[in-house]
Amino acid sequence: MLFQPPLQSATLLKRYKRFLVDLHHPDGHEFTVHCANTGKMTGCAEPGVTAYYSTSDNAKRKYPHSLELSSNQAGDLICVNTAVANKVAIEAIENDLIDELQSYDELLSEVKYGDENSRIDILLRDADKADCYIEVKSVTLLEENGQGYFPDAQTLRGQKHLRELMAMKAQGHRAVLLFAVLHTGIQSVSAAAHIDPKYAQLLEEAVTAGVEVLAYKAYISAEEVLLTRALPFS
Repeated sequence: MLFQPPLQSATLLKRYKRFLVDLHHPDGHEFTVHCANTGKMTGCAEPGVTAYYSTSDNAKRKYPHSLELSSNQAGDLICVNTAVANKVAIEAIENDLIDELQSYDELLSEVKYGDENSRIDILLRDADKADCYIEVKSVTLLEENGQGYFPDAQTLRGQKHLRELMAMKAQGHRAVLLFAVLHTGIQSVSAAAHIDPKYAQLLEEAVTAGVEVLAYKAYISAEEVLLTRALPFS
């Protein structure tokens, strides 16, 4: 996914009211940008780090700028716009960059499914295969030694999605949980049992039931975000 034009950089001052971030521009002025991330963003919004933002040409927006990337003290880049995860996942599948999800004829997104009023992020179809239901989750929580975790806060919605995937698998479909790792410092992914034990338990049950878990790491720069390689999940 290309950023057109490339993102601009500034120093992050603070995040507040969940959706707002104050930045300090190199020319000296301070301004507020919108942050499309409802999570805790642990380690992703520390004061003083470099942040990268885009600018909308929509004159009706109260905040014309959007926070897209941040960094940490180690110099890692993190894509904090959660909407990017689905976009790069779709792009990677369409460009055959995810080996496990190749050779389907049709890709649909945001299709209603399940018994809990859900929408599947990606649905792959092919006349000669079972339908493939894919839930995409953005991973940005880094702890020690390159270990990444999901979720970064309790997620009732994520728990629901695991139940829906298990139901699809039970009906004879293929069910996949795809972790889009949007943090350059993360080298492996695990369920965050210390943050949301119920999610970790459900994920273990899902794997036992046949739900596939994939983790793919993104290349991240001010010019683009692109899923490039598989990471271990444990």
